[in-house]
Formats: sequence, C-alpha cells, structure tokens
Amino acid sequence: MTCFHFLFGGRVDSSTTTTRSSEIDQDVANVKCYTYKELRNATADFRPEHKIGEGGFGSVYKGRLKDGRTAAIKVLSTESRQGVTEFLAEIKAISEIEHENLVKLYGCCVEGNHRILVYNYLENNSLAQTLIGGGHSNIQFSWRTRVGICIGVARGLSFLHEQVRPYIVHRDIKASNILLDKDLTPKISDFGLAKLIPDNMTHVSTRVAGTIGYLAPEYAIKGQLTRKADIYSFGVLLVEIVSGRSNTNTRLPIEEQYLLERTWKLYERRELIALVDTSLNGDFDPEEACRFLKIGLLCTQDIPKNRPSMSTVVKMLTGEKYFDENKISKPGLISDFMDLKVRGPGPTQTRTKTNSTTTSHPVSSSFDSNPDTSLLSSRNSTTATHTFSALYDRSI
Repeated sequence: MTCFHFLFGGRVDSSTTTTRSSEIDQDVANVKCYTYKELRNATADFRPEHKIGEGGFGSVYKGRLKDGRTAAIKVLSTESRQGVTEFLAEIKAISEIEHENLVKLYGCCVEGNHRILVYNYLENNSLAQTLIGGGHSNIQFSWRTRVGICIGVARGLSFLHEQVRPYIVHRDIKASNILLDKDLTPKISDFGLAKLIPDNMTHVSTRVAGTIGYLAPEYAIKGQLTRKADIYSFGVLLVEIVSGRSNTNTRLPIEEQYLLERTWKLYERRELIALVDTSLNGDFDPEEACRFLKIGLLCTQDIPKNRPSMSTVVKMLTGEKYFDENKISKPGLISDFMDLKVRGPGPTQTRTKTNSTTTSHPVSSSFDSNPDTSLLSSRNSTTATHTFSALYDRSI
C-alpha cells in the first residue's frame, strides 16, 4: 500500500480508491514519503518555537531530518483551502524539476488527515518578511542584492515557462512566495496553485486563484490563464523590490495607496526616481533603477500579448537586450474593471453599479507578513464576490 492511499481511504468505494491511488502513484512515483512520526520527531512534536511561518494553508516548521538535513516542513491545516487536488498539484509541479531559483522538494507525508510537504530550509525567510512593507529585519538589501533577486526570480520563472514540458504557470507569484537562502539567492516557492499547460494549448480556463494586487486583470475577470498572468505578477513584484513597498497600503495618502498606479503616474511625469526605496540612501544606479521600474510597467501592460516573455525580461534586466520605451503603456489595473475599492482606512467595501455582471471567484492567498500585501487575505475571506462594471474583452 502506498502512502497516498491514505488520501482517499474511507471516503470513496474501493474501486475508486484503487484507480485514484494508481493515478497518484504515476504522478509522484519518485517522491520520498516520510512518516508522520519522523516529521514529528524532526520538529520536537511541532513545538511553537520551531514555527517559522503561518497562514491560511497552515504552518511551516523548521526541523532536522534523520539524515541531518535542516528542512522547512509545511503542515497543511484541516481547514486549508489547499485540498487534495492542490496538494498533489504542488508535488507534481515541483518534484521532477530542479533550478537554482526554485525551492527543492525533499518529500511529503500523507497519513490519515495529515498532509505535509518537506522542502529545503532557507535561512532568510521571504521577501514579504524581510524587505517588502517595512517588516523588521536585520538584512541590508543593497541595490546589487535587489538586482540579483530580481534577475534570479525572472530566471526561475523563465525556466518554468519555457524550459520544462508541459510548461508551468505558477499562478501565485508574490513577495511571500519568494524565499531567500543564506546568500540571499531567491527561490520561488508554493506551487499549490500551479498549472501544467501542454504546448498545444494557448490558455486554460480555470477558477481564479491567487492574490489580489498581483492578479492580472484578464485572468481575474475571465479566468483565462496564460503565462502572461505570471509575467504580470512578476512586474508587480519587480516594482515592489525596487521601491521596498507592498503593492497596496491603505495607510498611505489616497494617491499613493496603489503602487502600480503610483508608478504609472510618476512615469508619466518622468519622476520614476522618486519611487526608489529611500532606505538605499541614494546608493544605487539611477539609470538601472528606472530601467527596472520601466520593465515592471512593460510586464503589467493592459494587453497581455504586449507583455514580454520571461526570457526576454531576463535579458532586459541583465542589459543584454534593450527595449523601446515607446511600447510602454498604462498598466492593467484591476480597479479599472472591478468595483473593488479599499481606499482609506477601514474594512474593504464593494459597491454595486447598475448594469454590471456579478461573479464570485475563489481567491487563494498564502502567508503574508503584511496584511496590505493582498487586498483579500486568507484571514478574512475564502471567497471574494466581485462586481464587474464590464467584461474584459482585450486580446489575450
């Protein structure tokens, strides 16, 4: 009997269980299975002092495995929105690929109601906890460090989009899913929402999942997923890294609450330099910083087909390829298409306009250290009801 038998035991009839277990075995045949006892011992019975992260999916613990390796042990809560399908998607997406800028899966545990993923431990946590949104951290993010992080994430995404088959769309690129090792090398993590898309498909239609603030408008509204959705999310992240700010902060003055809107306004006024993180104290290359912000705008353009591929983005970031600034257009902003506003202090309010189409979308969110990083956090809602004033009819 395989460890995946426990995923379905007692829920369906034996013939269904046998068939489903067989399918699972084929998907994750090479994944190491840990026992629950092994992981309990590794974390000293999941003691609170070993916890290094927490969110809607559950908790992450630091542990030492029997072979001496230090690991990040991701324990999914029984209330987690990441069910069996997402759990298996994460395993399938990451188990057979390896890249310097992706987390490495050591294995998993499935016993009874326990669903646990075991990853390599990364010493410096996530960008959300260390750089974005003013979190407390002793790490000094110099300009050169930020450049390395931006290029590393871009290379990791380029690998997923263009060098594996079927290619992988991550669907949840954001600051809290970019982990940092001891050398501050970035690693893309959390593949629970990842989609594997065959070459013969231009897009897949799927339920909308991800984090508001990073979601591409065409995906948020129509549910049509392409690699361009990840590229949009990367563009938002790129601007966050350069500015040191989260994409949404309702504590700021109204005109500064939405980072992407602010970036566009400063670009129009030729004042992009004002967006660069002041904690750098001027110790950065102004031309390079503005170029990175412009690349962020290119990645978040309204029309998806106008966004560059990730391999092109890598070349732009490294200076191997120059781009025509005339091609930069206003970024696609969800607030332009949804009547979802969180201006000013207080709870999020959704106003209903006449002649609008109302659609409910499950919106997944992982652990965020800063509640302003996503407009809809897992602590507040598992389903967001969005009122759209118009359908998104732009070309994919």
